[in-house]
Amino acid sequence: MKRIYKVGLLILIILSLVFTACDSVNNDVSQIVPEVKHDYSSSDNIHGEESDESHEEDNLTDVISIINPPVTGEITVYFLDVGQGAAAFIICDGATMLIDGGDSSASNLIYSFLNRHGIEHIDYIVNTHPHADHVGGLSGALNRISSVGTVLGSATEYDTRAFESFTRYVHEHGKEIVIPNAGDSFMLGSAIVEILAPLKDYNDVNNNSLVLKITFGETSFMFKGDAERESEIDMVESSIDLSATVLKVSHHGSDTSTTYPFLRAVMPEIAIISSGQNNQYGHPHDNTLSRLRDADVTVYRTDLQGDIIVISDGINISVETQRNAYITTNPTEPVVEEVSHIGNVNSKKFHRPDCSSLPAEHNRVHLETREHAIDNGFDPCGICKP
Repeated sequence: MKRIYKVGLLILIILSLVFTACDSVNNDVSQIVPEVKHDYSSSDNIHGEESDESHEEDNLTDVISIINPPVTGEITVYFLDVGQGAAAFIICDGATMLIDGGDSSASNLIYSFLNRHGIEHIDYIVNTHPHADHVGGLSGALNRISSVGTVLGSATEYDTRAFESFTRYVHEHGKEIVIPNAGDSFMLGSAIVEILAPLKDYNDVNNNSLVLKITFGETSFMFKGDAERESEIDMVESSIDLSATVLKVSHHGSDTSTTYPFLRAVMPEIAIISSGQNNQYGHPHDNTLSRLRDADVTVYRTDLQGDIIVISDGINISVETQRNAYITTNPTEPVVEEVSHIGNVNSKKFHRPDCSSLPAEHNRVHLETREHAIDNGFDPCGICKP
């Protein structure tokens, strides 16, 4: 009898320890990771599921996996040269996301990029805000692909032809634009995507830009749309973790964003500026470039280097550029491109060295600069647009 009593007592002690340990694990999870939100509206969450008690177990699984998700393979971010606009395509573990698409003139470029890479489905399309230089080219993407998972945006209505074209293509795919909230997060392959802003409703369309942070292992990428000083201040004053390895500079390098307090909070190693060559706005602004120099940030620019590809294995970052890999991108003096141009002595057109329509070798003439080419009677190629 005493033996049975001892065995029973031992079982009770073991069960007590197990339940205590389970409670401890659950408490640790809730302290480390906030609730992972998937509901982007009361009726339509990011997975298209109803929000009810039957999904509580799934949400708990999401919380546990998002603490330290296993990193597999690589994440590749293509910052596409869409001129005076912005577009980025992300691939992680086969999952895909397109953030903005440049203006309407970039639709063919976006279409061709997706076609070249064999992209038939995009899991997430994000329009950070409805200005034409961010939303226009998304129509080209929606026209190319056969299906899209979720479409996120900062607005569902905006009275421009570019935005109306975008919404028409979204509806043709049987989707609606979902407006997420700051604090929402979801997985892109083994990367975590967080919505950081806007933190309130601003009067200015730029400040209402969606701000996203993608974390992959020990590396992270921040995309800011055209968010300006007011949105930056609110983010800095909040408790948000703004640190990021790579910063997609807001508003094409405008002086109205990328403030010192924000840079101190983000502390990026790399900054990507997407702007057009010789644009009328003077982007990127000298003051912005100066602040990036002061913060010791390595700058890459689409206006000087074309497409910029950033690859991370979760620990290390590598950067590839379409051209001018070693050019000075954040100078204290005017930039002189390191790559000469190639002229066609017959057509009197000049090209970039990587142009697809270069003349035959015996018809080529090397021209030191763009100005040199024009001064000698050459016109820029319509394909590579040097």
